[in-house]
Amino acid sequence: MEIFITLLNLAYAIVGAFITLGFMIMGYKIFDKMTPFDTSKQLAEQNIAVGIVVGSIFIGLGIAIGLVIGMGLN
Repeated sequence: MEIFITLLNLAYAIVGAFITLGFMIMGYKIFDKMTPFDTSKQLAEQNIAVGIVVGSIFIGLGIAIGLVIGMGLN
């Protein structure tokens, strides 16, 4: 029975990771639409300020969604 619970938690974490990646992609797309410049082009030109903002978006979304997934495992 314990192995079933462990496998169920593992499956839940894997699904949660894919959901988190999906939300990160959506957050990046929304940020790209909100800004007056092309975010991908600015990142390709190694604009440090844009890189810091995009990284912050990923960290913030990752923490928020990770907490939701973590609370669901309990």
